[in-house]
Amino acid sequence: MPLTFDNRFVSELPGDSESSSRRRQVLGACWSAVQPTPVAAPRLLAHSREVARAIGLTLEDVAAPWFSQVFGGNALLPGMQPYAACYGGHQFGNWAGQLGDGRAITLGELVTASGERHELQLKGAGPTPYSRTADGRAVLRSSLREFLCSEAMHHLGVPTTRALSLVGTGDPVVRDMFYNGHAKEEPGAIVCRVAPSFIRFGNFEILAARDDLALLAQLVDFTIARDFPQLTGDFLDRQTLRAAWFADVCARTARMIVQWMRVGFVHGVMNTDNMSILGLTIDYGPYGWLDNFDPTWTPNTTDASGRRYRFGQQPAVANWNLTRLAEALLPLFPDDSAVQAGLSRFQAVYAAEYDAMNRAKFGLLGQHEGDDDLMRDGYALLYAAELDYTRFFRALGNIGASLSAGRDTIAGTAMVFTSTDEHLDALLGDVFYDAEKRAAQGEALLKWLRRWHARVSAQDDTATARRARMHAVNPKYVPRNYLAQAAIDSAETGDVTPLHTLLDVLRTPYDEQPTFETFAGRRPEWARNRAGCSMLSCSS
Repeated sequence: MPLTFDNRFVSELPGDSESSSRRRQVLGACWSAVQPTPVAAPRLLAHSREVARAIGLTLEDVAAPWFSQVFGGNALLPGMQPYAACYGGHQFGNWAGQLGDGRAITLGELVTASGERHELQLKGAGPTPYSRTADGRAVLRSSLREFLCSEAMHHLGVPTTRALSLVGTGDPVVRDMFYNGHAKEEPGAIVCRVAPSFIRFGNFEILAARDDLALLAQLVDFTIARDFPQLTGDFLDRQTLRAAWFADVCARTARMIVQWMRVGFVHGVMNTDNMSILGLTIDYGPYGWLDNFDPTWTPNTTDASGRRYRFGQQPAVANWNLTRLAEALLPLFPDDSAVQAGLSRFQAVYAAEYDAMNRAKFGLLGQHEGDDDLMRDGYALLYAAELDYTRFFRALGNIGASLSAGRDTIAGTAMVFTSTDEHLDALLGDVFYDAEKRAAQGEALLKWLRRWHARVSAQDDTATARRARMHAVNPKYVPRNYLAQAAIDSAETGDVTPLHTLLDVLRTPYDEQPTFETFAGRRPEWARNRAGCSMLSCSS
């Protein structure tokens, strides 16, 4: 099926005067023309039928030989104009200078018949001027994780970039996974990422750092016109429009972080070059999912000592990153009032939506005195008792209309309990990771459950309605690291069936799926410290 590309980023913004992939500093330009490097044997391993449909591709298109050739980097479709973007960024709190698309190559901006814009970007398609000392390639394990998580996050309702395809290259890639001198060959792969825009905070930072203020202003105005068209009809002067745009970026970022916290997602490497201007989750590297609730946990081995990007720190880091963006944009305003208003917008939106999100997770309607203490105490017990984050909230929603010290009704069945352990098992199921912590916190947890149940029972609704509400925001299935690693292990042997099965399960993460109940299990003990199942490195 013919696809239409308009490629406004390269047609409306200045590009690099040199067209080679030689590593270099790129000045006075927002992009560099570059071609994907062909691979030996591109083979489609998986695709998202939803994304394919959204960009106008049929099942027959996906099955055609040209599909793996194009999205494996061996061919181009008419209208594609490949390029790599120039940007900088703060990495782990320090300015890193020019970074850019070191292994990501945008093929083009596809525009559908309905006017929707989809930028198609290959990750792992070979070197670019921004590759520094790297080879521009990606391994199967990291590519599979990005493909899987992009789609899972969408179905969870989290703002995210999408993934069209996962293509095996047939070429080995050498990586030292833990940077310990034990490099080895791994199978290579390429993900086709899809988003309305891949512009990041770092695209603006690099221009401000170089004092290229004319191009900075041009990029800001281009971004507003192309990616924020809803703003352009509302304001008369440029300063007001730019201020409204920055405030919108701050609000979008706040909403994205709230959704991360809701589902237990930890990005792992929230550098400013990994922050989308659209408030989308971008660059799925050493991310992770909370198994046991631990606000101090980071999935990134590079971050293990400082834990800058730990789960509980993500809102503060987002604010810090927005502040760096504000500093980059400040020369475009007569004073700092506009950017300060934007940063205040982040704080206000985050506070309001985080509170609303938590009330939804706990099933609370309205605002009652003591609610904040109830939720705070609940999270404290989740941590102290080492409870599974996802399974706990799902189980909480299943608790029925009656809950007392000795006799409860759960799902319509009356039960008598003789011990705290038996009571907790019936109420929460398999949510504990540590027997000693369970014993130490069991009575406190049961006492808290009675407080919570008294609060929700006073609401003007039924247990059935409460269950539906809570299950709509508390997923049963998330792409836990150990599940992704199992799919990787099979894929590296040539069997992608587990990947397809997991992808299907994650398409409906809030539904009961009795056939796939094992995918909702808590992390098994063997996965606690196994590579890929607990922490990951940036090596990919």
